[in-house]
Amino acid sequence: MANDRVAMILAAGRGERMQPLTYHTPKPLLPVAGKPLIAHSLGRLIEAGCTRVVINCAHLGEQIPAALGDGSDYGLDILYSHEDPALETAGGIIRALPLLDCEHFVVINGDVWCDAPLDKVFNHPLNNDLAHLVMVDNPIQHPLGDFLLDGSRIAQRPHPDSQGFTYSGIGKYSRQMFAGYSAGFRPLRPLLDQAIANHQVSGEHYTGDWRDIGTPERLAELNNALL
Repeated sequence: MANDRVAMILAAGRGERMQPLTYHTPKPLLPVAGKPLIAHSLGRLIEAGCTRVVINCAHLGEQIPAALGDGSDYGLDILYSHEDPALETAGGIIRALPLLDCEHFVVINGDVWCDAPLDKVFNHPLNNDLAHLVMVDNPIQHPLGDFLLDGSRIAQRPHPDSQGFTYSGIGKYSRQMFAGYSAGFRPLRPLLDQAIANHQVSGEHYTGDWRDIGTPERLAELNNALL
């Protein structure tokens, strides 16, 4: 398999919390500081030396290839994985595996904005791990977070009201994480839970600017901050 730096941007969601803005525009194409939200992630990937990006599309998905093309304007090779209906996070990754022609790849949620240097994520050695997650401080809308970060290892929160860190939606994955799973609707969390139980997930804490652009208000806040 190729050793190029390859990434996948998850862009198939309906963006229901972003309505009415997403009635006619998929969330990754909503404008932020004069360019589509997804273009900011593409820029970070280019800075990190990424050569190929796979983008999955579902809701109004034909608009994304129409806007981004084959990636030549960005200096990237962009490929598209079309879903109808959307297959959730793990399902989308599994469907796209033939396009992700590498052992390890970075995955970015299409509705996050972050100034983290992705070069560090690409460079992180997985060794026997199945995933490496970038964790951030908990935003107001997600006060308890997702997982504990014990040094450089990801662990489950011991009880429902314990506080952890929030998964940023940025991570590096081994294709072995998805081996043996059939295509179809499949969320990522159960696969992560199993890998964490097997002590095969590492993590890092990023303290810079990270935002979950899930509502029109958060989109406006980001736009104002960047302008």
